[in-house]
Amino acid sequence: QITEQIGPIAKLDKIQFVPGLPKTRSGKIMRRILRKIGAKDTDNLGDISTLLNPEVVQEIMDNAL
Repeated sequence: QITEQIGPIAKLDKIQFVPGLPKTRSGKIMRRILRKIGAKDTDNLGDISTLLNPEVVQEIMDNAL
């Protein structure tokens, strides 16, 4: 149904429910970190010290599919 509504570019491989999203102090979601976790490149997440809730990154990695 997502492919029909959004288009063929929005094809999901998997869905993971998480307790929160890594956000900056200004409220922007750090999609770069989510992409790296999804690609299993967790050794080099970059600087996460600017996150409002850095603990959520570890929770997402612990529960990664």
